[in-house]
Amino acid sequence: MFPRLSRRRHQPIAADHTPAAIRARLEDGPAQSYLRDFVYGAIDGAVTTFAVAAGAVGADLSGGIVVVLGLANLFADGFSMAASNYLGTRADRELLTELRRSEGEQIDLVPEGEREEVRQLYAAKGFSGDDLERVVAVLTADRDRWIDTMVTEEHGLQLDGPRPGKAATATFFAFLVVGTIPLLPFLIDELAAGSVSRPFLWSAALTAVAFLAVGAMKGLTLGTRLTRSAIETLVVGGLAASTAWIICYVLRGIADSS
Repeated sequence: MFPRLSRRRHQPIAADHTPAAIRARLEDGPAQSYLRDFVYGAIDGAVTTFAVAAGAVGADLSGGIVVVLGLANLFADGFSMAASNYLGTRADRELLTELRRSEGEQIDLVPEGEREEVRQLYAAKGFSGDDLERVVAVLTADRDRWIDTMVTEEHGLQLDGPRPGKAATATFFAFLVVGTIPLLPFLIDELAAGSVSRPFLWSAALTAVAFLAVGAMKGLTLGTRLTRSAIETLVVGGLAASTAWIICYVLRGIADSS
């Protein structure tokens, strides 16, 4: 699900760039990463359930109600996010299909105009003279390659985007797993009454740990500094969670005064 971008730290770069290694890597095609979908779902899941806990505690509701509301929101919002991600990713793929059809039609109707577009696109990349004409000739010699060139160079789209089902699954899985963490102190306290002192504080602490863990995982996957990635995710997620708590606190004050 997540390509190992950090593998070069564990083997010489030269070994990864031999003709055989390059050929094998290119034959496999580009690796699709669903890291964005996972991080998005994880952060939103933690913030959503923490906001439910903050609101319920602010309203002086029991721990059992916090768990029920939290789990209900966890599954409902998680499914909603996954469905939205699925439809959005599917729309991107449908757009790619439509652009390929449109470009193919334009190539059939005005080939010289489309050939000139290729010429200008690659002239902007620094090609000129005979080199430019050879590039244009090669790219436009095959219709499918010509269409691919227009889609990627003119429209800036990827030919092999993420799969809607996998993107939705990554979002839903991360939302459920990480989103459960803020509810754990309340759940444990309900299962063993009085076993957790001040569960809301524990919920806040565990939410912070969840943000750090997601950030560390992102850093490990991308091959960047774990500390920086973890702290960055903690700050961004913490701001979102703090905003949710502040809103609940303000609304509680309004409700108490009315």
